[in-house]
Amino acid sequence: MHTRTSLLRNPWYAAIAVAGALIAGGCGKKQPDAGAGSGSAAAGPPSVDRNAAIEKWVNEFQPSTLSRDQQVAELKWFQEAAKPFAGMEIKVVSETIDTHVYESKTLAPAFHQLTGIKVTHDIIQEGDLIE
Repeated sequence: MHTRTSLLRNPWYAAIAVAGALIAGGCGKKQPDAGAGSGSAAAGPPSVDRNAAIEKWVNEFQPSTLSRDQQVAELKWFQEAAKPFAGMEIKVVSETIDTHVYESKTLAPAFHQLTGIKVTHDIIQEGDLIE
């Protein structure tokens, strides 16, 4: 079991927390399954081996306060927690700042590869966002 402290040091905690909150709030939309009719009793997209994504992103997100083994364990935990939501799409509107551009261009594709949950960002000017 992970402590709250280790989760807070990991950027994926924030990503899964936001995704969970959006999905729980009804903002997530389940996308049609391209693999429907494959005879699988479970709903959701076809089975995907996401271990390669873990390896890719653990190597990409360095340095980290977590050891490599801790990072792998954390990402596997997120994958497991996200399984019921695989195939969903979350749409986010963010203001135009470098952090949100990074989230859109780097973290969102990583999150999708790791969890099967697609995050689409609409990055707009702050005034438009507030409006």
